[in-house]
Amino acid sequence: MKVIVTRVPKAILDEIDILVKMGRYTSRAEVIRVAVRDLIRKEFVSARNDLKVLG
Repeated sequence: MKVIVTRVPKAILDEIDILVKMGRYTSRAEVIRVAVRDLIRKEFVSARNDLKVLG
């Protein structure tokens, strides 16, 4: 697994911390990994649908 560095607004970080404190995720990193994974999946589904419309 590769490491990346990014800046996150405090308001978003506070919400991430709430999810971790609630026990939904084990760490900030897990929240971010899940969010990125879900975004990528959504974008690829959208791109496939766009290609179907064009094709």
